[in-house]
Amino acid sequence: MLRAAAASMAALSLPATLSACAREPRSGAQPASTSSPDEDRARLTSWAARLRAEQLAGGDVPTGRAATRVGELAVGTPYVAFTLEEYIRAGGDPAGVEPLYLSLTRFDCVSLVESCLAVTRVADDPSDPTWERFGREMERMRYRGGERRDYTSRLHYFSEWISDGARRGLLRDLGGELGGVDDRRPLRFMTEHRASYPALANDLVFQKIGEMERSLDDQSRRVIPTNRISEVSDRIDTGDVLAFATAIPGLDVTHSAFAYRDSSGVLRVLHAPLSGGAVEVTTTTLPEYVAAIRRSTGILVARPLRA
Repeated sequence: MLRAAAASMAALSLPATLSACAREPRSGAQPASTSSPDEDRARLTSWAARLRAEQLAGGDVPTGRAATRVGELAVGTPYVAFTLEEYIRAGGDPAGVEPLYLSLTRFDCVSLVESCLAVTRVADDPSDPTWERFGREMERMRYRGGERRDYTSRLHYFSEWISDGARRGLLRDLGGELGGVDDRRPLRFMTEHRASYPALANDLVFQKIGEMERSLDDQSRRVIPTNRISEVSDRIDTGDVLAFATAIPGLDVTHSAFAYRDSSGVLRVLHAPLSGGAVEVTTTTLPEYVAAIRRSTGILVARPLRA
């Protein structure tokens, strides 16, 4: 996702679910992770234990509330873009089964949302948290129908991430009940910017992505317009998933995050931003944050469910 607007469309590199989070890195510029697998696993164990100790696991606590507690624990964790594409840059085959990339020590905007929800669902299970269970939870959110196959099975457009998850009971799309306006523009950004996606150099993958894009033509996206967010803010809860809609041709959203109410009840944004480089809670309110996004048209909102 495009967390920040690029200077020109030619400068944009929007690979997959990361497309709303980052610009194209300069050649070789993406830093490697400095974390270790042990550090990632330690975070899973610690964060799941914290949710249980604070009685946020299971029971009647909303999934989103628990997920934002994980997000609070992740504040300060580095933002790193394009991690899901590393295997392609290393020569991997996007037409083969895609490796499952997992991390709790570096995030982009989408992987933060997915990871916080996955940790919450692992903590809900009374058994010991394991990296394998964390991976299964990530997989069923990240891939169409929860089935990881090739590159094209990943939910590249975040609006489909919402609709696919809603069909499978992972969340509830709130666009309709919050008075969202239909956005029926065709999604063609990936195929129209083929050179920005290394995986699309493969002709078969390019063809399948085009078929995927066309299959979304009949799916409506309910966008709460920027100037109406304040009117519905009292109906947005901590932990609701936010997607920031854009007027960029062919693209649905440019960023994803959690809604977050601070101790005073002010609605802010918990996210992994490119600007700032680490997980944070915004100092601005949600309406202010959206209004400042170039080419913003509003937000999509979905409520995570215990599933």
